[in-house]
Amino acid sequence: MVTNRRYGDGCAIAIALDHVGERWALLIVRELLLGPKRFTDLQDGLPRAGAKVLTQRLKELESAGVVRRRTLPPPASSQVYELTEWGARLDPIVESLRHWGAEAAEKSTDQVGADSAMIRLRGLFRPRADRPWTATYEVRLGRDRFTVRVVDGRLVELRRGEPHDPSDTIVDTDPDTLSRALGADAGLTRAIDAGIVALSGDVRAGRRLFDAARW
Repeated sequence: MVTNRRYGDGCAIAIALDHVGERWALLIVRELLLGPKRFTDLQDGLPRAGAKVLTQRLKELESAGVVRRRTLPPPASSQVYELTEWGARLDPIVESLRHWGAEAAEKSTDQVGADSAMIRLRGLFRPRADRPWTATYEVRLGRDRFTVRVVDGRLVELRRGEPHDPSDTIVDTDPDTLSRALGADAGLTRAIDAGIVALSGDVRAGRRLFDAARW
């Protein structure tokens, strides 16, 4: 039992909701899908979740075996939260919820966070067998950094943190702008013309990344 507010229903769906059905729980999972985070990073990603509530949800998720704490090796030596192997299996469920939510009749005008924008990029990406290319990208969303790697037109890596090797292309923007540019016809072109998306390095590879992330 994770919380006192159980459904008391033996159905596996109810059991799953006993574990991740509390407010903010699945959004914490979303924030950890692309890599570990410190508590302060989770607060930045979920600014409307108070510290007390966030602490409580993390304790519940840790107790349920969805999340674990780990101390990074020196020189960082800071404590981070990450998904367990079982918790990481929520990834396709979160992605399905993203697709389902995108079809809601009433569209949201709320801002999106960095991890949400990158998960959207991953979800929209379609392999381009007809136009294969290989490139490593560093995506800069404010102070957040992400690595995207495409090999032969297929997305093989998308994670939190800077690339281990030099990137071919740097994409510099903010989460909201990235989210809006993805999937939209000429969205990147408009954003570049407006000066709110900057591509450096191999600009052609940058445009190919956005071209592959369409509906």
